[in-house]
Amino acid sequence: MGIPEMRRNQWLLLVLIWCGTVTFGADLDASCINPDGLPGRCVSIRECGPLMKIYRKGLITPLESKFIEKSQCGVSAEKGALVCCASMLPQPPNCGADMSNRIFGGQKTALDEFPWLALINYRYENGSTKFHCGASLINSRYVVTAAHCVEDHAHQKPFSVRLGEWDVNQDIDCDEDDGETCADAPLDVDIEKIIIHEGYHPRDASSYNDIALIRLTQDVQMSAYISPVCLPVKDSQRTRIIVGTKAYAAGWGRTESGANSNVKLKVQLVVNDLQSCSNGYRPRGVVLRDTQLCAGGMRGQDTCSGDSGGPLTKLDKASNYLYGIVSFGSSKCGVKDFPGIYTAVSKYVDWIESHLE
Repeated sequence: MGIPEMRRNQWLLLVLIWCGTVTFGADLDASCINPDGLPGRCVSIRECGPLMKIYRKGLITPLESKFIEKSQCGVSAEKGALVCCASMLPQPPNCGADMSNRIFGGQKTALDEFPWLALINYRYENGSTKFHCGASLINSRYVVTAAHCVEDHAHQKPFSVRLGEWDVNQDIDCDEDDGETCADAPLDVDIEKIIIHEGYHPRDASSYNDIALIRLTQDVQMSAYISPVCLPVKDSQRTRIIVGTKAYAAGWGRTESGANSNVKLKVQLVVNDLQSCSNGYRPRGVVLRDTQLCAGGMRGQDTCSGDSGGPLTKLDKASNYLYGIVSFGSSKCGVKDFPGIYTAVSKYVDWIESHLE
């Protein structure tokens, strides 16, 4: 009778995962083309969300087994067999557009700066609506935000996401200097599904795993005012030490405790050592992990100039990468020696990719 089809297929996958028998192909993180003709990266199958979804199904078809077999692209002494993984996340130059050369100081952004920045709209029990948290567009269908922004609240429900916004008090935003250059009208898209990280617990003072995905009801058309940010997908980006470097937080100054600005703002912050941040927060019952970042800690400069759930980005080779998601901070904004705490996106790239459809 032979080995049942399911067992043979699972055996094939285990061989690909644990063995390094391929003696040809590309290097780790090299560009490649998968069996469907889509561009991807040569990575360990354990780091490829779409292929791991097949593996975790249990019952695997012969076509799926063949697809994985043809996906082999090389071997790594460290990672074993490699597969060509086509990501649903955009890669430069199709993400992280750099607009920094258009900015001449000040806290206000240009109309087209941080085009991945989004606002989450909430509906209250009395029928009123209000923007609270921020988010970042990561492809045409998803934004990423903080889990605490979209956890189940009895008195308010997130129902839509706004993209391409600059001044929330204006229907059409125009350049303040010339008054003639105007942006497209902002786009409001309803929410189809919210995916909160399984390890997030609302009552956890340390806010571990404070990350969530929002799937929109339709694909978003990209423009000069709406485009995705890049994620630190490559191993070299995930392991990059950014302590001591500068990054930007952006938003409308809106948190759960109040509202500051009607126009999009930015603030430049220094990424701090996690241990020194931990020392300041420990008396408050907060213990930080390496899945978190801290930045700021200068008087008057904090993520009150951004949104909960909003982005902390760094420029790398003309593209902006999302390294942090605004999580929490001192109850008073801009307090010296109390940096803001961010979810470290580099630790959650696999989680993000595994939940994209």
